[in-house]
Amino acid sequence: MDDARRLAGDRRIELQVGNTDPPPIAIGDEGRLRQVLSNLLANALKYAPAPTPIEVQVDTGPSSRSDARTVRIAVVDHGPGLDEAQAARVFERFYRVDAARNRHDGGTGLGLAIVAAIVRGSGGRVTVDDTPGHGATFRIELPLAPTGD
Repeated sequence: MDDARRLAGDRRIELQVGNTDPPPIAIGDEGRLRQVLSNLLANALKYAPAPTPIEVQVDTGPSSRSDARTVRIAVVDHGPGLDEAQAARVFERFYRVDAARNRHDGGTGLGLAIVAAIVRGSGGRVTVDDTPGHGATFRIELPLAPTGD
């Protein structure tokens, strides 16, 4: 988040941590998981207009697929959002929501595919809530490390 805040200038990037005591630790490669958050925050900064804030929410809870406890992370922006067709394809390699962008001014279309691959490789899941006109929420669930109790 510190890196994103430096890039964001005056834009607010807020961290909202749920009732998690002790702080949650996800199972996964720290460097790769930092890459996931960096990619998601970079997209939020790119697609949500200034001065709208970006929120990163962290908590723990049951997986959406089982009763296993997970670390849940959401990156929420207040940009144009995604329509249903875009949301269905957004994690595909080389897919770009804005077809007018090209590699020279809009990236390669690999950022969210990389996010999905890293999260899956960590035993987790990533989804997006499409909210046209109101922003997008990318949700990650990662296995929660044992607390050692």
